[in-house]
Amino acid sequence: METEVKERNVEESRGNKRFTETPPDDDCCPICFGSFTVPCRSNCGHWYCGSCILQFWNYSSASMPCKCPMCACKIVNLMPEASLQQQQDQEVTQVLKSVQRYNLLFVGGALGYIQQKLRQLPFFMKKIFQGLMDPDANDTYIAEMRLFAMVLSIIYGATPFDFLPTGGVGIGRVFDFSAITLVLILRLVGIYRRRRLMRRVRQVATVELLQEGT
Repeated sequence: METEVKERNVEESRGNKRFTETPPDDDCCPICFGSFTVPCRSNCGHWYCGSCILQFWNYSSASMPCKCPMCACKIVNLMPEASLQQQQDQEVTQVLKSVQRYNLLFVGGALGYIQQKLRQLPFFMKKIFQGLMDPDANDTYIAEMRLFAMVLSIIYGATPFDFLPTGGVGIGRVFDFSAITLVLILRLVGIYRRRRLMRRVRQVATVELLQEGT
């Protein structure tokens, strides 16, 4: 309890500076002893490479917060250097996403991580539906829909309810057929919408040509 209070006090005292601070110029990562790459500061004030501290956590106990290699405090929040948010490098972006997942897991606990994923679910489903309605899209979204249907069938099979007619083919096949049917319907809707759009484009182009001719 005393350690948690100490960590909270350190975090609050440094909270106003977290987005402007940078690692010391004459310092190095205490794990790899090299220059900082994707520097992140722990809630106890020590700087590490983002990938280094995450690997250290994975090798120790991924189910518990990482202990700071310098002071043994529990790291419940990693704060990347503010300037990193403006970078578009793929490697930097990947490390920042991993840091964000770590923070979601231990700042709000497992429940906070689940709640975050549930809040993202509507946007994820919208992205899938938009992809399914794109005639030029690959089959990745189709596989995701079938996987989602399989998960639903497992959940349905684990419940005591039995209100869906299966016709003797099994609940898994029913959900799979339903997913494939939905995919085909959305793909046809996408083709229809594209044809309407192309028709409007041709009409607008024709009107502009007629106006230029007159």
